Amino acid sequence: MTIGFGFIGASDIAKNKMLAAIRNTPGCEVVSVYSSNLERGKAYAAETQIAHAASSLEDLLANPAVNAVYISTTNELHHAQTLTAARAGKHVLCEKPLAMSIAEAQEMLATCKQAGVVFATNHHLRNSNAHHKMRALIADGAIGQPIAARVFHAVYLRESLQGWRLDKPEAGAGVVLDIVVHDVDTLRFVLQAEPTEVVSLSQQFGMSAGSVEDGSMAVFRFDNGLIAQVHTAFTVPYAGNGFEVHGTEGSLIAKNVMHPAAQPEVILRTAKGEQGLDLAVNDVYAVGIEHFVAAIQGQGRPAASGEDGLCSLAGALACLESARTGQKIAIQL
Repeated sequence: MTIGFGFIGASDIAKNKMLAAIRNTPGCEVVSVYSSNLERGKAYAAETQIAHAASSLEDLLANPAVNAVYISTTNELHHAQTLTAARAGKHVLCEKPLAMSIAEAQEMLATCKQAGVVFATNHHLRNSNAHHKMRALIADGAIGQPIAARVFHAVYLRESLQGWRLDKPEAGAGVVLDIVVHDVDTLRFVLQAEPTEVVSLSQQFGMSAGSVEDGSMAVFRFDNGLIAQVHTAFTVPYAGNGFEVHGTEGSLIAKNVMHPAAQPEVILRTAKGEQGLDLAVNDVYAVGIEHFVAAIQGQGRPAASGEDGLCSLAGALACLESARTGQKIAIQL
């Protein structure tokens, strides 16, 4: 059976990442796209050779060739669009963050479950070879008991993405809901542990407007006792990125692992010395689609489920609340 995807949102990531990932997956095609601006949707469809530009969300969902949707609209729209798609019987792959609140995300989960459709979150970083290898080494005891972690994921937000992410808090703007939410998910995946509390500071360093943060530094405590420092920003052009996990018997030092197109570098450091891991770049978006399609076909689960999206959202929202109040915040679902 061919699985037809509908794009809800004529976005940059849909065009430049997800389109190829879907088309390179056997038996899959993007058959329709919906944009709130019909003329933009038609131009987008023509450019990407998508057969149909929907005039409305209902038009897209009424298309019998659409079996699943990929939602990449602005964050405040995810909730209502997921509910509508699920009730129309469409499987849902939604961008992060799932929603603007825990209650909204929980309703999305419940509605998809009731409708009997697969619900997944597009947390692509957990699909990288580097993070899978780090997860396996930690689980096998290669660094002993994990004690501390550090994620550095400060970037310079390119001009084409700067728009609403910098000046529309009602749309979920800011670096926390854009990047920290990914870092929480990656930490959860690699450590196989859950964050329980966070203390955080935010900054505005000249790129964002109003109350929107363009930098964040936070410390999360996990249920295994580990503490993790997370630094994110839209304003830092030359920091690079990386992920370190330090344990009682060793450390994993990783660079270029928070950007999916970069060549990862991971070193295992123990009493025996340093060992560089042989890792290849892989298409993390294709891995996500493969798992999503397999789940639709009744084989396994999505790479990042709706529940995973809920947990990462909870961590990001607690981070924002800590920065707002100056208090340590418990992470609760």
